[in-house]
Amino acid sequence: MKKIWLSSLVRSEDLVKKLIGQFKTYGLEANGHFWENDLEKVSWIKARDELVEKKIALWAIVGSDMDFHNPDYLYGLSLLAITAQAARGIDFPIVLLQTEGDVIQPDSLPTPLKGADIFLTSSVTLGPKMVSRVHGVSGKEMTPGYRLDLYGNEHIGQWFEIGPRDSSWPGGMFAVADAQIAFHAVGPKGSLPGKSVLNYPMEGLKLNLGGKEYTAWAVQNMLDPETSYFVKVLGFPGSILFGPYSNEEDAEVFIVMLNTTAAFFIEN
Repeated sequence: MKKIWLSSLVRSEDLVKKLIGQFKTYGLEANGHFWENDLEKVSWIKARDELVEKKIALWAIVGSDMDFHNPDYLYGLSLLAITAQAARGIDFPIVLLQTEGDVIQPDSLPTPLKGADIFLTSSVTLGPKMVSRVHGVSGKEMTPGYRLDLYGNEHIGQWFEIGPRDSSWPGGMFAVADAQIAFHAVGPKGSLPGKSVLNYPMEGLKLNLGGKEYTAWAVQNMLDPETSYFVKVLGFPGSILFGPYSNEEDAEVFIVMLNTTAAFFIEN
């Protein structure tokens, strides 16, 4: 039986039980949790281990149109989506189950949720649609040239991990909008390094792109598919900008929107 992980932004046991029963009728087993909205304590990460298990075939998020426009919800969901996609692949299925309100548009969602399907919980064809999504092929066509993952808890805070997917970078650069960077390190991919030696570290660089000001840190350590740049971020950035270190103005950069409605990808 295919399994679904259910994150409910709506605190209604009756609704969740109804959905679980509905899915079971179509051969889909569901388990999950009520969303805990505490960004300071990095509460979004609590569901990660269950979500990334191989037996989970799809992540379904239950909420109203208002919930899916709540910046705090979107930020936490975006970060959980990033780390789930890092573990399960960029095409890991995500479905938003909207309970009420005007149907939200994919373009209104932050970058990590843009590939999600949006279904109404009131739809009489919800069950077949979920079955189709569980067994279907993702419509995503782009495999990013970067790796992006997250780590954290209420004690160590939130850490972003970046690096090249199948090439090498002559260093790394990471920038945030409306937040601060507190620390950075370089080490083997997959876990925070216990110690790190940084080559020509830079802090507090100012960048302006699309009318948005970013604060960047950078290093010139060589990064490859097995080596990553780790950055501790204070606050909740609306967007992050990152890529290989370069002194050139036309450097390649990637932008990921985390809690805002605009999203774009830049590669010069």
